[in-house]
Amino acid sequence: MTPTELAARLAAPDPPHLLDVRQPEEFALVSLPGATLVPLNELPERVGELAAWRGQEIVVYCHHGMRSAHAIGWLRQQGFTDLHNLTGGIDRWSVEVDPNAARY
Repeated sequence: MTPTELAARLAAPDPPHLLDVRQPEEFALVSLPGATLVPLNELPERVGELAAWRGQEIVVYCHHGMRSAHAIGWLRQQGFTDLHNLTGGIDRWSVEVDPNAARY
């Protein structure tokens, strides 16, 4: 999902859940409003926190899209089905949607 597509989805009724798989210090610099932080390395032990999202639309993001792609592959193995990767991550979001978002 592109940043522009996500911005439209977030403005629509019933927006997707946002899962940020970056590290806490990255999340503190910049994040999407309402995002839940579960760093990729903590995902296996914290997946239970996302159990209520199973079957619902989830957009996973990181800095550029690599960690989120790994997270999506793992989450699919756990039975999550409606998953989208934010193409280009939060970095592309800051270029295309929110120029006021911090870049790093």
